[in-house]
Amino acid sequence: MKKKILLYTLLGITLVWSCSKSSDDTPGPTSVDKSANLLATGASASDILGNANFDRLLIEVAHVNGFRPTDATMDNFEAFLRERTFKTDIEFTFNALPSPGEETLTLQEIADLESDNRTAYNSGNTLAIYIYFANAPSDDDDENEGLVTLGAVYRNTSMIIYESTIRNLAGQSNLVSVTDIESATLNHEFGHLFGLVNLGTPAVNNHEDPDAENHCNVQGCLMRAELQFGATNKSSSLISKSELQSACHLSGMGMMKLLQQQVSKGLPVVPVLDSECVLDLQNNGGR
Repeated sequence: MKKKILLYTLLGITLVWSCSKSSDDTPGPTSVDKSANLLATGASASDILGNANFDRLLIEVAHVNGFRPTDATMDNFEAFLRERTFKTDIEFTFNALPSPGEETLTLQEIADLESDNRTAYNSGNTLAIYIYFANAPSDDDDENEGLVTLGAVYRNTSMIIYESTIRNLAGQSNLVSVTDIESATLNHEFGHLFGLVNLGTPAVNNHEDPDAENHCNVQGCLMRAELQFGATNKSSSLISKSELQSACHLSGMGMMKLLQQQVSKGLPVVPVLDSECVLDLQNNGGR
């Protein structure tokens, strides 16, 4: 009898130890592979345009509280994406964030904010894009010289929209609205993520402005050269923090001039891609 009691006691201790060990061995959260989202601007052009590797597009819209883009802007942006890509599954998520408390933002500070706050990365058949709407202007701006920045791209799936600058410019015009400027800015910068011009999507026919790298020389095009200043092309496949640069600094003055010209000519306020840019996208897997 004593032997049986001892055996049962040992079995009970073994079960308790086994259950305890199993609960302690519960795996922790797996790390996210971010490497595919840390490439140079335009590196994911064909993947964004076509469905061979990714048939779902997830766009994370991060915005400082009070600086969310208008609903009409997001509708316009989705229509632009559907017009030029073969993605039928496009989803937007919105992430409201506190102000970083900066008077201006450097590109590195923007990248650091992305690192802290971005939640969506490429996974399975989903390609993820991150867009941050800021409440502070670019550190590169010089208002005395009329140089203000509306947006910039700095990686293959990352862009910054300077929402406070957009609202300031819209407040100075009776012809152009916040939605107009937001839509034109988003479409232009996403044109660079599409790989335009010669930024991952090769040109079928040469239409790059010789004086403005990665911008179009066709009059009235959404990717027109006059819409940027201080552009620098980064051709390396992986951008380190110390080398982070933008392929485009979208000029507020240049954009306002183009939008006002569109209105004066009775054309749609937001410019479209010219036939050469469309041909390039079609040649790289887009519509």
